[in-house]
Amino acid sequence: MPFSFRRIWGEATAVVDKSRKIGWVDVLVVVGLAGLFFAVISMAQGAVHRPLENQEIDTSVWVLPWYTFQSLMRGLVAYLLSLGFTLVYGYWAAKDHVAERVLIPLLDILQSIPVLSFMPILLVALAGLFAPSSLGLELVAIIMIFTGQAWNMTFSFYHSLRAVPQDQQEVATMYRFTWWQRFRWVELPFSTMGLVWNSMMSMAGGWFFLIACEAMDLGEEHPRLPGIGSYMKEVSGKGLLLPQLLATAAMITMIVLLDQLLWRPVVVWAQKFRVEEGGSQEAMTSWFLNWLQRSRLVAAVWRWLGHVRRETTAKSVPTQIVLHDPTRPSPWIVRISFLGFAVLICGLAYGAWELFWLLWKVPAGDWLVLAMAGGCTFGRVFLSLIFSTLWTLPAGLAIGLSPRLSRMLQPVVQVLAAYPAPLYFPFLVVGFKALGITLGWYSIVLMMVGTQWYILFNIIAGSMAIPADLKEAAVSYRINGWQRFWRLYLPAIFPYLVTGWVTAAGGAWNASIVCEYLTFGDVEQVPWGTGIGAIIADSTAQGNFALLAAATLFLSAIVVVFNRTVWKRCYLLAESRYSLNK
Repeated sequence: MPFSFRRIWGEATAVVDKSRKIGWVDVLVVVGLAGLFFAVISMAQGAVHRPLENQEIDTSVWVLPWYTFQSLMRGLVAYLLSLGFTLVYGYWAAKDHVAERVLIPLLDILQSIPVLSFMPILLVALAGLFAPSSLGLELVAIIMIFTGQAWNMTFSFYHSLRAVPQDQQEVATMYRFTWWQRFRWVELPFSTMGLVWNSMMSMAGGWFFLIACEAMDLGEEHPRLPGIGSYMKEVSGKGLLLPQLLATAAMITMIVLLDQLLWRPVVVWAQKFRVEEGGSQEAMTSWFLNWLQRSRLVAAVWRWLGHVRRETTAKSVPTQIVLHDPTRPSPWIVRISFLGFAVLICGLAYGAWELFWLLWKVPAGDWLVLAMAGGCTFGRVFLSLIFSTLWTLPAGLAIGLSPRLSRMLQPVVQVLAAYPAPLYFPFLVVGFKALGITLGWYSIVLMMVGTQWYILFNIIAGSMAIPADLKEAAVSYRINGWQRFWRLYLPAIFPYLVTGWVTAAGGAWNASIVCEYLTFGDVEQVPWGTGIGAIIADSTAQGNFALLAAATLFLSAIVVVFNRTVWKRCYLLAESRYSLNK
């Protein structure tokens, strides 16, 4: 059905006519949407017209609401890019087994490359392209936030597509679904629960490097963007205590409002996609979703979208039996996949050629230092995963299995996960110094602060996806305590746990650039060569692109080898032995 404003108006008036009064909910919806629209327009105009050289950050507390809104918009735009990337890349990797051999290792590398490794290239290219306006800086910040969001969502979606229950696949085959019908009615609904919780983790992961995205440092260049991250860095550098506290309160308020107005309704909506074969489950609720359901205007738009969906679906139903295999993609999809794979290979070949000449400038002795530094960082990453799992496993199970705890603790977990980890560091450093703990050890704790949430969110998602009939069967057979954990809970959440480990490991490698290279008061920076993250951070600050490329390449090599030898076997074990859907 073609898009028609007259049709929308007709549907809206038809609903409103049922009651001659427009409720206060409708008024608030209209006012809220209008305010959001004008705020976004103002932000876009500021990005276009603000000079690139304007690097002043106002430290007045009155600008905090506007700065917080701008950071929120950057995070949401980056999330939309991440969601689109996830659906395309994850589906491509799951369905094209030839491309999968390149796409999944490439995804392993991308999630582990620190944000600072992307920043110099993006800053030089985009800032110069859109000069003299600061639009290029806005794009750099959005893309850097995107690199902190997309990877764990993509891994979750890819794994969910590989774990679709066999009976659902057989039903789709029996009814001869096309690839689009199979994706829309079988694969995407099954993947929704994990995708929703990983989306929340992605937003939190994007805030992790908020300060680095809005207050960039590259050699002698220090471009700034107005936002809560740059504000925090500015007031922290000037020692302004009250603005720091108010900025912290503003960010917590933003995270809580985002949870209540977006994520909580989405989690409640996603409950209908749970894989259930019976049993009862306590329903989750959202006050904002209930509130929106009272709006006549929202109901009118939703009804119109339902008409469009039904008419589109009716037109897509075949009038005769299709003789070809519906599980095979159409020829044009195969051509697009082949073309995309060819472009990807050509891009990687060109990048490898340029990287070779850049690495040629690195002295031979630096490679030995990189090897030693890589080993140190690898040990810290591995220990951070072990320590994180020890507490997130019982906590995630408790939250995911209890709707009451989920309702109470979901905002708390999001606040803790989304608050920029570097802002925790001064307090942790003071405590570690008082205890006499060395720099190398507390860098492990700093990694945990930023990456343990990947494991926790995946465990929560896995716990909420356990079918209620299996839990009732465990109660009926009196399977309690440790036996229930070992026989039911751990096998059920193991595929999600592996995804959490993989994404947390990538996040830990990424976080090493701020965990191994600290400056706070009289605390000295970690010496050069004691961690590959410290080398990347130092080479970025000094503008040494050759050493930066060498360190990034070495880190990527470690990640790929470990993922191919350890994580791949864990995924195969999860799919073959510990999947409830096989």
